[in-house]
Amino acid sequence: MIFFHLIMDVPPIYKGGKQSPFLNSSIRIQKQNINGSLLDNTPKIINMVTRAHFFCLMALTFTLALAADHSPLQDFCVADPKSQVLVNGLACKDPTLVKANDFFFRGLHLEGNTSNPVGSKVAPVTVSQLPGLNTLGISLARIDFAPWGTNPPHTHPRATEILTVIEGTLEVGFVTSNPGNRHVTKVLQKGDVFVFPVGLVHYQRNVGYGNAVAIAALSSQNPGVITIANAVFGATPDIASDVLAKAFQVDKDVVADLKSKF
Repeated sequence: MIFFHLIMDVPPIYKGGKQSPFLNSSIRIQKQNINGSLLDNTPKIINMVTRAHFFCLMALTFTLALAADHSPLQDFCVADPKSQVLVNGLACKDPTLVKANDFFFRGLHLEGNTSNPVGSKVAPVTVSQLPGLNTLGISLARIDFAPWGTNPPHTHPRATEILTVIEGTLEVGFVTSNPGNRHVTKVLQKGDVFVFPVGLVHYQRNVGYGNAVAIAALSSQNPGVITIANAVFGATPDIASDVLAKAFQVDKDVVADLKSKF
């Protein structure tokens, strides 16, 4: 409502192909001090400014509307993975067929297997594992860490993340966008909480003597994950080695070796 009120408050420049009284009066007042060349272009200048305001407000409106998951328009919309309907998200299951188990997930008490090159395991609970999350704009994950295990640098393109340490000691951090690329880092103990802003590259590393566990909540039913190393060196089809060699300022042999690991 505010958006349309602002647009309607702008004085009309033309109406029925003629200048408005507002513009005519402005021109009469300025005739004494403005030369003819500028006076002739005054309607065009004002019209351009008005259009610029309109498009700025439109851009702001769409930015605000698309900044997060859409709000639900009913009590719930349990995801129907069998539906053939293609929507932004998942189609709703018939509400008369919804059961308690559609809102239920069991398993976060189970320790994750960290026997892998990075020494960590993420157990997500998104709409794929819990259909009742559909349209609710939230999900979570359990992250297990072996000693000195790492959840490698990655981003969530659709979610802010808030992480709570359940056991152990974690070094965490994120990097701000270009050109600053500031590294914001902190060592967390059991019970500590840290937030990673949406879209920024971030990581966690176990710096304690034993295993560590954390729970992460995310502001999307499907936050998405882009692990930087996997995306860059494991893309299909692959990114040309000379592109990566220039980007990372290394030899092509180094790039080839890195690609072989992903």
